[in-house]
Amino acid sequence: MTGKSNIILIGMPGAGKSTVGVVLAKSRGCRFLDSDLLIQEKYDALLHELITEYGLEGFLKIEEEVNASIETKRTVVATGGSVVYGAAAMQHLKRIGKVVYLKLSCETIRERLGDLNERGVALQKGQTLEDLYAERIPLYEKYADVTVDCEKKSIREIVSELYRL
Repeated sequence: MTGKSNIILIGMPGAGKSTVGVVLAKSRGCRFLDSDLLIQEKYDALLHELITEYGLEGFLKIEEEVNASIETKRTVVATGGSVVYGAAAMQHLKRIGKVVYLKLSCETIRERLGDLNERGVALQKGQTLEDLYAERIPLYEKYADVTVDCEKKSIREIVSELYRL
């Protein structure tokens, strides 16, 4: 792997961070880490259970703390969609790797997601997917070192774009 040794994937839930991350790590001969799974392991609970138990603010604090503590090399890291709310976590991730925003339209995200609550999507009460999308896009763009438009692209096409990083 060239440059910074880690690739950090950010983007909306359903953008393909975990799927692309696994394939990219395999093709580059490096490790894959899913920060949502790290959170679930640490707290022995599913994301939506943590949101229910700690509330949205509490969950975002947990997510920030776990992401800010990731120490790894030669790894593709898939983050949760709400990681960009944690400035400390994002500064840390930018220090340890190249941050890549996997960009998709709101319509495509909606098609892929299904039940938002079951998926553990960090929504405020009464917030729609469109609201969430509009709120997060500027944050993804702010933190991204590279943006990859994934609309109408296969996993293979996305991975080959990322492989050159």
